[in-house]
Amino acid sequence: MAHLKARRPQNVPGDLYVDNSCIDCDTCRWMAPNIFNRQDGLSAVYHQPQTDAEREAGLQALLSCPTASIGTVAPPKDIRQIQASLPVAITEGVYHCGYHSEKSFGAASYLIQRAEGNGLVDSPRFTPPFVKQIEALGGVRYLYLTHRDDVADHQQFHDHFGCERLLHTDDVSAGTQTVEHRLTGQAAVSFADDLLIVPVPGHTRGHTVLLYNQHSLFSGDHLAWSEPLQHLFAFRRACWYSWEQQIESMEKLAQYPFEWILPGHGHRYHTDPNTMIQQMQQCIRWMKQV
Repeated sequence: MAHLKARRPQNVPGDLYVDNSCIDCDTCRWMAPNIFNRQDGLSAVYHQPQTDAEREAGLQALLSCPTASIGTVAPPKDIRQIQASLPVAITEGVYHCGYHSEKSFGAASYLIQRAEGNGLVDSPRFTPPFVKQIEALGGVRYLYLTHRDDVADHQQFHDHFGCERLLHTDDVSAGTQTVEHRLTGQAAVSFADDLLIVPVPGHTRGHTVLLYNQHSLFSGDHLAWSEPLQHLFAFRRACWYSWEQQIESMEKLAQYPFEWILPGHGHRYHTDPNTMIQQMQQCIRWMKQV
């Protein structure tokens, strides 16, 4: 938990603060951009919450911080209410889980609520308040893992919910040997009528992305929106396998229609299909230049 004595001096005075255990994962800054920003290489509170909505966003970020680096001077009396607000609805049937894990360097995970069985995209922290909320939403039938980096507490979710896990065989490691479904090859896999898995090697050898209902793309660490660049981008400095293959994967992915990009790291992005096509092409041009 955050410690008041370790409060960063960059925080503005007030109840909410970030301490010096912050790892600069960016979680709080995109969850509550009106409250948190980056100062001297780490997160800090630049605006204390003034409205109920701002307070809710700030405390959702507190619960989601993977290193528990966000704290309040006074214990929040409404914390149970904030716990009940997670996961947060993004678009129809799709939720941001919150409760990011340090094991995944603060990567976001998502819940897809489906009549045929809910899907969890990458693993959040396994924590009782979150598990209770997921149980109320229908549990988890499938746990889809985009790649080796964001598996976090996958085993605990499997043990509790009995969910079947999916991961490409090229990204299976010692900690994921027991996954139920090992994806193979480079062809897209129609796992269900509304779920298409597309291999996109580059960031890692076995990275895949999930397209839900030709609408929402769960992109892992393959693709995200950059606030500084103001366009879609890929993580050049965090490409662990092959940048050249990642460019090829991006060109393949650009052939599919979608309106939402929901990444593990980086900011999400929503636009109409035609603008998305233009953004994807701009991303590819940028990738070829860096």
